[in-house]
Amino acid sequence: MAFDLDVGLLIVRLVLGLIVAAHGAQKLFGWFGGYGIKGVGGWLESMGLRPGALWAALAGGAEFFGGLLFALGLWTPLASVLIAAVMFVALFTVHLKNGLFIDKNGFEYVLVIAVVALVIGFLTGPGAYALTP
Repeated sequence: MAFDLDVGLLIVRLVLGLIVAAHGAQKLFGWFGGYGIKGVGGWLESMGLRPGALWAALAGGAEFFGGLLFALGLWTPLASVLIAAVMFVALFTVHLKNGLFIDKNGFEYVLVIAVVALVIGFLTGPGAYALTP
């Protein structure tokens, strides 16, 4: 059985990028059951991140546009930094105090997303099936 690294990278980029973009769409537009900028902004302000609407727009934009770019393999290093930045902010502001495991709202999920994005963005590259390999 042959293994095609480029197909594997495409699958990882599509899955990760589109999931991250969907989370951004929740924040920006209220799609997929999200709360939109106003709702997310209020939640961020409750954690001390002010102005909440600005931080919601920045996080949502980084996730939405970074996720789409990542999925397409377009400007992959930039896309990976956008994704990882939001994930590390979430890790340190929300999840770290809860430990590793997601069942306790821990940081395992955001850490995996950040690491996979950075590895593809800076170590492996996006593969042959990308708009800018």
